[in-house]
Amino acid sequence: MVKHTATSVVTIERFIIEQERLHPEATGELSGILYDLALAAKMIANKVRSAGLADILGSAEQENVQGEVQQKLDVFANETIIKALDHGGRLCAMASEEEPDIIPIPEGFKCGKYVLLFDPLDGSSNIDVNVPVGTIFSVVRKITRGARGEMEDLLQPGRRQVAAGYVIYGSSTMLVYTTGQGAHGFTLDPSIGEFLLSHPDIKIPERGRYLSVNDSYENDWADPVKQLMRSYRGIGGVRKPLSVRYVGSLVADFHRNLLGGGVFCYPANRRSPNGKLRLLYEANPLAFVVEQAGGLATDGKQRIVDVNPTELHQRTPLFIGSRSEVEAASAMLAERPLTAAV
Repeated sequence: MVKHTATSVVTIERFIIEQERLHPEATGELSGILYDLALAAKMIANKVRSAGLADILGSAEQENVQGEVQQKLDVFANETIIKALDHGGRLCAMASEEEPDIIPIPEGFKCGKYVLLFDPLDGSSNIDVNVPVGTIFSVVRKITRGARGEMEDLLQPGRRQVAAGYVIYGSSTMLVYTTGQGAHGFTLDPSIGEFLLSHPDIKIPERGRYLSVNDSYENDWADPVKQLMRSYRGIGGVRKPLSVRYVGSLVADFHRNLLGGGVFCYPANRRSPNGKLRLLYEANPLAFVVEQAGGLATDGKQRIVDVNPTELHQRTPLFIGSRSEVEAASAMLAERPLTAAV
């Protein structure tokens, strides 16, 4: 990886170009996808900042494929990402948490060799109370032979991702991504409209400080999960207790734990026996990021990125964060060690 001093001013475009130069075989298509995602993130960030003034808070009075009421910003974010990426000739298909099926590349536009899967606005139920929200994305290579993307191209395990990341729209807007060369963070400077490298080569602390979990489901958890949560809290004196921090926005909770150390847990429960979070749009991309930062992610039985998806909107339990905390979940729930591929 190209090293930069603390005083260097490095835009995301410069950083991507420098990374690309390390791979002479690169065609620039993946770099182009990342540029387009950064542009879409700027547009969404602008709307998020002005949401209270622009009358775009609240419900759009329609439901998405998950049966959830879409927020107005959800719809804007979804359309912005699609329009920013559907004409560049780098993608053969897209899929969104907000859409029921494959999003095809429009007729007349060239198709590329990559597929984009994304959650346009994670945590959008928190928009009206000014809690940070985010965008999550995943990129995989096309594996079918036709020009246009097919379902098989989308239903690939997370270990095949070539890029993944997220954007958090909070007190500042930050984009974190990986292409398998470490995880790197860029903060948007609104005065110049550029993402600047602020967190090169992020490393999550091996031991966590924070536990992020929705305790309201405790009565619906299986006994091993209850035991795990007691262990995280230090009950029984086996381990140092973690401080509980839960925002209810996956991107916000994950981002805090990535930088400060911790574990985010969304176990299966009686009401959601297959888990709640989406494998392709949320769990896989964040698992790729956290493993590149030295952490781990599991569904309680195996590495998230090893799960073979069978449905576009497949749900999964998720335990993700600092290595030692996720290993504890693996040991208690799967009774076998969990290690990330190097």
